[in-house]
Amino acid sequence: MTVESTAARKPRRSAGSKAGATGTDAAAGTTRAAAAKATGTKRTTRTTRATAARGSDPELVQLLTPEGKRVKNAEYDPYVAGITPERLRGLYRDMVLTRRFDAEATSLQRQGELGLWASLLGQEAAQIGSGRALRDDDYVFPTYREHGVAWCRGVDPANLLGMFRGVNNGGWDPNSNNFHLYTIVIGSQTLHATGYAMGVAKDGADSAVIAYFGDGASSQGDVAESFTFSAVYNAPVVFFCQNNQWAISEPTEKQTRVPLYQRAQGFGFPGVRVDGNDVLACLAVTQWALERARRGEGPTLVEAYTYRMGAHTTSDDPTRYRHDDERAAWEAKDPILRLRRHLEASNHTDEGFFAELEAESEALGRRVREAVRSMPDPDHFAIFENVYADGHALVDEERAQFAAYQASFATESDSGVAAGEGGN
Repeated sequence: MTVESTAARKPRRSAGSKAGATGTDAAAGTTRAAAAKATGTKRTTRTTRATAARGSDPELVQLLTPEGKRVKNAEYDPYVAGITPERLRGLYRDMVLTRRFDAEATSLQRQGELGLWASLLGQEAAQIGSGRALRDDDYVFPTYREHGVAWCRGVDPANLLGMFRGVNNGGWDPNSNNFHLYTIVIGSQTLHATGYAMGVAKDGADSAVIAYFGDGASSQGDVAESFTFSAVYNAPVVFFCQNNQWAISEPTEKQTRVPLYQRAQGFGFPGVRVDGNDVLACLAVTQWALERARRGEGPTLVEAYTYRMGAHTTSDDPTRYRHDDERAAWEAKDPILRLRRHLEASNHTDEGFFAELEAESEALGRRVREAVRSMPDPDHFAIFENVYADGHALVDEERAQFAAYQASFATESDSGVAAGEGGN
């Protein structure tokens, strides 16, 4: 498998993504538009809004263009001024291996080895850039898609998959890596991060806390409450929002009327939008925000403007709500290809480096595959444990009902075998 080409794979085209329209469709569209204009009704479809939004690029911090060209930024250049070719290659390696691991996990789910998987395809720069800006004593509160940040914190990729297989509740000790367990409930980890950061401040430590969430989670009340508490108590926390344009099937414009980073102004702390496909810019902006927090200057909201190349999770079909041309436009901004172009143009690497990395990525894929397939099957009855400290009659009743339900499959299977034997 060539890892870099993963993002370039085209999904099947949905009926709505075909170029052009029939004469009937065009005529109908003209008629509807004329009717709306005549009545003064504003009928802006999701597709129209999305197209308008793509018409002009947003203002954001960018240090590497999609073509891999380094651009100057007086405010954020100092945070990457000392970066070496070796470290650039390290960032590239991080992104490639994270994408390879992510692709393997997706394949394992399709093979029935995992119950679900949330891919990060396309968001590698946002996660690796921000993850590598952290110090060891900083603390991370992720959602369920921060596989790249987990990689930066030294969490074994195989451990991430145990939860998605249903054999554990996380598989790693959060205190060993200062990386909290994945949070499935949307937005709640921002409150956890805020409370933890308030505790850090009371302890007099100079470490920082970072909370990851998506554009969809920004609509949750938990996030607004976190903004309020962190601002009032001047908590050393960075809110890192990965705006990947889609909250499952809802576009960003259904979440906010203003750019997400501007929400911070209403709570009394700064916000900044960064090119989420630019690993250097994400590194610089996150480091700036973390240092600000450590100095006691309070929270910051970072909006990493990026794109979810794949499905929301493996149970989702993005062709039902978005068009191929949208994905194609973002593939041209691929974060891995962008850094590779910069490395090659700067003569910071050679073909030997890429060949070795390809071999390393394949080895990682094999290791993860073997680790998952060696895991036990999930314990079907574990869900009934640890619900209450003591026994509970209702839980006991539900456990008994579930046991009977499971036993029915064995009974039906045995009956089927007997019937088959009789027929022969």
